[in-house]
Amino acid sequence: MSQNHFTLSFPLKSPVDAKALSEQLPPLMPAMFQAEDAIGTMHYSRFTLLSDKTLLFLGDFDGEFAQLMADLAKQTGPVFDAIFQHVENPPPSPVASSSEAFVEWASEHLLTAVNLYTAYPDVTVKEIKALASAADVAGAGELHPFLVVLPMKSKLAFIEVELILRARGSGTTKDLDKVGTPHFAQFVKLEDNQIGFFTVYDGSFDKYIADFTKNIGPIFDLLFKFTKGAPPSPCRKYLQEFIDFAAGANRTPIGFYQAYPGLSVQDIHALIADSKAQSAAGD
Repeated sequence: MSQNHFTLSFPLKSPVDAKALSEQLPPLMPAMFQAEDAIGTMHYSRFTLLSDKTLLFLGDFDGEFAQLMADLAKQTGPVFDAIFQHVENPPPSPVASSSEAFVEWASEHLLTAVNLYTAYPDVTVKEIKALASAADVAGAGELHPFLVVLPMKSKLAFIEVELILRARGSGTTKDLDKVGTPHFAQFVKLEDNQIGFFTVYDGSFDKYIADFTKNIGPIFDLLFKFTKGAPPSPCRKYLQEFIDFAAGANRTPIGFYQAYPGLSVQDIHALIADSKAQSAAGD
């Protein structure tokens, strides 16, 4: 599998800096999206403010982390230069001419993903784009990022949840496959005994949560035993309460890059299946 995920944590100087970034970053996103298109290995990316003291940058990508960070430094340096004005102990700037220092800084601020999910693990960004172009398929779907942060009751609860998630790795993958609409998903360890559940999904929020609850609800029933302010369980029985909780725990994305806009999970699976069928017929 060539695909991977990163969550980078930017420690901010103050709440004033967090507010400034919420205003400064959105106008910079179009140029960043163009650069990510040029790099050609990023499936999805998004920024979000975790708190007044932390900015997160999340991405689903092909290849090696260090190479991607080097490419981002060269292609999107001005975006990170703007961010680093508000960050404690930033790397040297301009980032574009200090790519090695940026890669090292990014590696030191990479958060740990407890597990990773991808709906189509064996294809790259370039392959998906090529398949869609050859089939003359344009994406008409609606994709959204889901950035839910779960505060654990204690450090001990945080450790317990990490162990549960690691033990449930392959089972979680099977459950997400049954949902049928998540593209990528990961549980990530965050500051202050929090766990992030970050996904990119197809369709409306309410339908996603309903399908999600049906197929992966039992995992969240288990996690909610350790979560502050959790909704009632089981999720399947208290669907509206879970929807309300998820909406309230969801962080607002700043920018949402899509390498192949509008292509749903099922669109991509169909393109892969058609390609394999054509290849088999050719043999």
